[in-house]
Amino acid sequence: MRIISLNAWGGAMFSELAAWLDSCDADILCLQEVTHTPTTHGWTRFDDAERSLPQRADLLGDVRSRLPRHHGLFTASDSGPVQDHAGGSHRQDFGLATFVGETLPIVGMRSAFVHGGYVEHHDGWPADGRPRAALAVRVFDRAAQRFVTVVNLHGLRDAHGKTDTPARRAQAERLAGLVTGVRENGDLTVVCGDFNVLPDSETFRILAKLDLTDLVRDADTRTSRYPKPVRHASYMLVSEPTAVRRFEVMTAPEVSDHRALMLDL
Repeated sequence: MRIISLNAWGGAMFSELAAWLDSCDADILCLQEVTHTPTTHGWTRFDDAERSLPQRADLLGDVRSRLPRHHGLFTASDSGPVQDHAGGSHRQDFGLATFVGETLPIVGMRSAFVHGGYVEHHDGWPADGRPRAALAVRVFDRAAQRFVTVVNLHGLRDAHGKTDTPARRAQAERLAGLVTGVRENGDLTVVCGDFNVLPDSETFRILAKLDLTDLVRDADTRTSRYPKPVRHASYMLVSEPTAVRRFEVMTAPEVSDHRALMLDL
């Protein structure tokens, strides 16, 4: 089974992302920063106090069209205004998506907020402190004849940096509660996503209590599109390191400002 995690950057590099989706061969694809704008399609512009970025209006639909033999699951963390090419305003849902190959029966799923709760931003997107969610799926791997639980996370962004804070400690505890609630005894468990923390975060000590081992450690998980010096963001943890056949922080191709994480079990 191949599991890939990627912060898709709202589809800002969609040409590269689309070509990569055609060949990534993921059984389970966990994406963060996924957009869904029901009233338009193509390109939109996202603005907050710090950034102005091109985004796909409906990255969720774009990826679904590229992966027709996967089930696409989406949970929204918040919504706010975006502009189309003509200057028209639309309301965009923003969140997480997990795409599960149709050969893997989905036997359980659950989403939960790890920070805050759903918000509709009417006066513009805030630069930080936005709510964050996690999305868990439990599947049966027929090849291995066992159950696998995969949890997709996008962690809290804080303009002051990625150091530990009380909010991040609470986020880790809520994430641990979700993992405990969805997996069952004997499940091989994978937790992945853009955690927005440093490699020495207490997040990993909290998750270690669930027998989850971090595979990324201090590896660089950002691409050349990211100009800041702190290069840590995305992580992947597994409950049984002996089940790992291959793990890679993918340096190429570049399809986002984050590198994809690929795990073969």
